[in-house]
Amino acid sequence: MIILVSNDDGIHSEGLSALAAHLSKIGQVYVVAPDRDRSAVSHSLTLHRPLRVQQLQERWFAVDGTPTDCINLAVNGILKGNRPDLVVAGINKGANLGDDITYSGTVSAAIEGTLLGLPSVAVSLAGRQEFDFTVAAEFSARLCQLILERGLPEDTLLNVNVPPGSWESIRGVKVTRQGKRIYGDVVIEKTDPRGKKYYWIGGSKPGWVENESADFHAIAQRYISITPLHLDLTNYAAYQELEKWDFSL
Repeated sequence: MIILVSNDDGIHSEGLSALAAHLSKIGQVYVVAPDRDRSAVSHSLTLHRPLRVQQLQERWFAVDGTPTDCINLAVNGILKGNRPDLVVAGINKGANLGDDITYSGTVSAAIEGTLLGLPSVAVSLAGRQEFDFTVAAEFSARLCQLILERGLPEDTLLNVNVPPGSWESIRGVKVTRQGKRIYGDVVIEKTDPRGKKYYWIGGSKPGWVENESADFHAIAQRYISITPLHLDLTNYAAYQELEKWDFSL
């Protein structure tokens, strides 16, 4: 089995190393990841310049591009003729829950894998400061073994979030829905020493729309969250409604 591993925190992230080490127990791992932190770049693809690749060690490659670039380049270039059986992105430093997945480079790497017809998983550790990737890496290996045995439904990727802490603190695993953020003031305005304004995107801590089946609720209750996502963004209820409109010209 060939497993392609990437992330958005960069090739030197401890989460990437932990993930690759554990996955190497179930298959041959190739790591193709950004050469620096590319968090929150979403599903961006580099088209305006060539990409540079540096091989750091056997089957480890750093790319001066986005996570999406890394997956595309790996499948269609570095591993051409040696197609991966699975794509795994992570382990991200911090959660990827609810609407945040639309920004996530980690999730976008798994999206690119899915677009290329490969079973794909994104894994995140829902911590904030100190990161121990042991549980997330071990669970990722177990989950990937199941995926390699059973496969995934077409047009489906898995977004996995793991609570911080030891195995003893984890209450179990839940299959969840994508949660919904409640955003507060998301821009902080300040003034520099020369009197010019500048801005930080962040602001007050957002909340969540309460939903016991959602990913954020599972994490809050110390469960591992597995959310199946698909790439068809069509709103089928709106589709049926719009079909009734008169668009005659």
